[in-house]
Amino acid sequence: MGKPYAVRLQPGSLDRVGKILQDSGLRGPILIVSDRNIYPLYGRQVELRLQQAGFVSAAVVLEPGEKDKNLAAIQRIWDGCVSAGMERASTILALGGGVVSDLAGFAASSYMRGIAWVAYPTSLLAMVDASLGGKTGFDLPQGKNLIGAFYAPTKVLVDPNCLASLPISEVRNGMAEVLKHGIIADPSLVELCRSGRWHSNLVNLLPKAMAVKIKILCADPYEKGQRAVLNFGHTVGHAIELVSGFRLRHGEAVGLGMLAEAQISVQLGLAEPELPAEIALCLKQLGLPVSIPGALPIDAILAAMQKDKKIEGGRIKFALPQRVGRVDFGIEVEIELVRSVIMQLMG
Repeated sequence: MGKPYAVRLQPGSLDRVGKILQDSGLRGPILIVSDRNIYPLYGRQVELRLQQAGFVSAAVVLEPGEKDKNLAAIQRIWDGCVSAGMERASTILALGGGVVSDLAGFAASSYMRGIAWVAYPTSLLAMVDASLGGKTGFDLPQGKNLIGAFYAPTKVLVDPNCLASLPISEVRNGMAEVLKHGIIADPSLVELCRSGRWHSNLVNLLPKAMAVKIKILCADPYEKGQRAVLNFGHTVGHAIELVSGFRLRHGEAVGLGMLAEAQISVQLGLAEPELPAEIALCLKQLGLPVSIPGALPIDAILAAMQKDKKIEGGRIKFALPQRVGRVDFGIEVEIELVRSVIMQLMG
């Protein structure tokens, strides 16, 4: 992933983006990568601020959502780089949520063997998770994020004012990752979720949720060990998300994944027996589902898990919780236990 990079959390920074990039020594042309939901909100403002700072810029506006996180989207970004006259010293600016961040980062990692990119997350999920850590990539029909690279941004710029424009469904989507970070390392975040006071505390919980991931990344940037705890909820969750055809949002699927994996941990004698119920209560308070849609074929979910990136020697490695504040990683689980737990959670 290479050199360290700055993460800047500052209200109103979107309106100063040109000056910030100029002061960081970044060079143009700058290619803004966004989507049809976000670009109408912020795209023209960003282009104007870049122009005022002396940058030449262009934009690629993608279709929103995980279903379009594919090679065709990467090709559009590469084509945009060529059309904009991008050079090795140029910069890609990812303006949007987690899908935009993943795609823009991977395109930057591969165009001219690597150019600079800046993450400007506009969703809660991207702020606390997707924009941090340098994981970039795209999906194949067989599985999520099967093609990708560790390629850190030059800078991550987080403007909490962007949270005000999010629909409640998008806030809930991001809160699943906040809950995950709380279960891993910050019980106060879990308490905010459980109490229902999360929506009025978004600006305050944002730096705490970011700090959990940043601390782990500093210790293990390439997921050789401890960083694997961040996969809690994602082994089952990614499979559910994929098999649903992305009708379930990422946060909804990860929430169900956390619930399933907590129950697996209880069955293995690793977790406190009350942990799944505690997670279920938090999910209900967040307005997230607590049962897996019964229409999803369980064999397809299990097959999708077999394509998981965390497989070693044909065996799936889970990150499983013991209690709030403690998650272990690298735990092998028999597939029949996974099947049994998923069946119990099907509505």
